[in-house]
Amino acid sequence: QVQLVESGGGLVQAGGSLRLSCVASGRAFSTFIMGWFRQAPGKERDLVASINWNGIRTYYLDSVKGRFTISRDNAKNTVYLQMNSLMPEDTAVYYCALKNYDRDISNPDDFGSWGQGTQVTVSS
Repeated sequence: QVQLVESGGGLVQAGGSLRLSCVASGRAFSTFIMGWFRQAPGKERDLVASINWNGIRTYYLDSVKGRFTISRDNAKNTVYLQMNSLMPEDTAVYYCALKNYDRDISNPDDFGSWGQGTQVTVSS
């Protein structure tokens, strides 16, 4: 089973940037759809961004469009989330996850192999 490990979270002021990384174990990384989710206290977990196996197709939550960029490096078994112009409402634990083929990469269902999460805190 693939294991995912996130890193890159931290405390940043509003308007700042962070780059999250998620490294996957195993050999099949390049076949999976990868997703970044976030969950704030007392709120549901949301799919923030996703990317198909070769990086050609991406999806973004409306509230992060134009500020966040998801990318992947299959040679390094890594998916990234570049977060710019951060806002206090971006504060959450960020998780990466994967799933097999889905025609609709914006579908938040059926993701698995969740990482442990990385905390992102944006101060005002």
